[in-house]
Amino acid sequence: MTVEQADLDAVAEQLGRTPRGILEVVSRCPSGHPNVVKTEPRLDDGTPFPTMFYLTCDRLAAEIGTLEASGLMKEMSDRLAEDAALSEAYHEAHVAYLAEREAIGHVPEIAGISAGGMPTRVKCLHVLIGHSLARGAGANPLGDEALELLGDWWAGNACGPVTA
Repeated sequence: MTVEQADLDAVAEQLGRTPRGILEVVSRCPSGHPNVVKTEPRLDDGTPFPTMFYLTCDRLAAEIGTLEASGLMKEMSDRLAEDAALSEAYHEAHVAYLAEREAIGHVPEIAGISAGGMPTRVKCLHVLIGHSLARGAGANPLGDEALELLGDWWAGNACGPVTA
């Protein structure tokens, strides 16, 4: 896989630092900017990196931070304990995440560990939304829910759709 230099430059600007371990851009906002990248499970310096779908868009990250501050993660975690169907779907998201990351490379230090609290709790909506954006609706039920709550997060800023 090759990542275009323009995408690496855009991600560096979004993050405010040089990006590491990027394999590909897996989701873009309506204007075409990267908003989620797929990363190596082990960075160049040897650090294990369990977050395969890394959200890069600072605007989107800020919107997600507002959701996190609302107490939504605790509410979702509580629902996992009470709703068997939701718990099963979330577990399936965890299993699929692990299988996809393992196909990139085996990293013993993070074997069995996905991201975002999967499969038993919710600890990071950024990761869950990144998973949903990368793999589409149905990939992660709680990522899908949180993404829906965000609505048109790109509206009113430079990430709006490009019009001719």
